[in-house]
Amino acid sequence: MTASAGTLSDGRKVALQRRIRWIVSATIAYNLIEAVIALTAGNLANSAALVAFGLDSTIEVLSAAAVAWQFTRREPERWEKGTLRVIAVAFFALAAYVTASSLFALITQVDVEHSSIGIAIAALSVVIMPFLSFAERRAGRELGSASAVADSKQTLICTYLSAAVLAGLLLNSLFGWWWADAVAGLVIAAFALREGIEAWRGDACATSVGMLLEDDHGDDEDGHDHDQH
Repeated sequence: MTASAGTLSDGRKVALQRRIRWIVSATIAYNLIEAVIALTAGNLANSAALVAFGLDSTIEVLSAAAVAWQFTRREPERWEKGTLRVIAVAFFALAAYVTASSLFALITQVDVEHSSIGIAIAALSVVIMPFLSFAERRAGRELGSASAVADSKQTLICTYLSAAVLAGLLLNSLFGWWWADAVAGLVIAAFALREGIEAWRGDACATSVGMLLEDDHGDDEDGHDHDQH
């Protein structure tokens, strides 16, 4: 299991807090660039999925900024509750928007044009986001920060959405399956809603990261890694 934050030395805590700040700063910078490209490409290609992808990036910026702000405080653990609430709301907003945009695309049968730029940015996100998510989650678990772990899940959601958008754009370009990305979006929305509920409940026990990770298949493996440090 994850080592308690209380057993860490002050030096180690400071190092982990600094690492989390760097990770969320990189996440914010990348998502700002991603949002501009995806929104522009989405409007040019008339792609609801790409527009939703761009807006998701802005929500990811909100979540990462909340954690970045938390870890600029003298005692970050005191701000767990409020930060978790912000992350939960970001999940709910993402779920609501993706659901609405996906249903609209299905009902109106939007004719999406091929977008090479959209495919490229989605593919790039599938590669980059898992690394950012893993790094923040690892540091957050060792530090005992539920908000950092919750934000890492928000980043992972962005990875899934990137994969869904990429699959939808490719299937539409190759086979004319206009509905593929909308259906994938609904699946992602359901997952985002579930994670939002968990983040919202997590504030009742802000020192228990395990509450947010009880269904995570990698618990034991990650826990062993931390125990070895």
